[in-house]
Amino acid sequence: MSSAAGNSLPSWHCILLCLLVALLSGCGINNIPTYDEQVKAAWAQVENQYQRRADLVPNLVKTVQAYAGHERETLQAVTEARAKVNSMQLDGNLLNDPVKLQQFEAAQSQLSSALARLMLVVERYPNLKANQNFLNLQSQLEGTENRISVARRDYIQAVQHYNREIRTFPGKIWHVILYRNMPLRETYQATTEGAEKAPEVNFQ
Repeated sequence: MSSAAGNSLPSWHCILLCLLVALLSGCGINNIPTYDEQVKAAWAQVENQYQRRADLVPNLVKTVQAYAGHERETLQAVTEARAKVNSMQLDGNLLNDPVKLQQFEAAQSQLSSALARLMLVVERYPNLKANQNFLNLQSQLEGTENRISVARRDYIQAVQHYNREIRTFPGKIWHVILYRNMPLRETYQATTEGAEKAPEVNFQ
């Protein structure tokens, strides 16, 4: 009989362990790292859409140049803004460095402004606006700007969710006990007046 009791002890330990794990999970012990991963995934989409836009710029500039080559100042501004964006070295620590994040956002805002000015210039050239290659690039740019807006919105929401978890109960307790090294995240902020608006690229 003592042997049977001895054999039942480990099973009770397993049951108690399972109950403890379930209790801790229900208390949100894993919420902070889970939300942190969601922030990183959302930011990756922001970067992905920004890169998609940057990849469109060379063909866009080349097409405009064929019809409006003397608009050198505007074309140069777009080219330089893209070069600045591409020169920034991005790594996993960007979200942990508010200064670098602000610099990245400023560079993207500068490119947005340069593209907006380029689109205003295009208004002067009806033949360019009717060019099929330009129309294709216009459509791609418009779609990309919309995706950038959606990606930034999703990132902002992910950051708000993560920060709220850290600042409120019971997440605040778990943050102090287990996740003290995970800081509050910086949210997206437009760094140039009007940068929160996508460039208008619809000429229809």
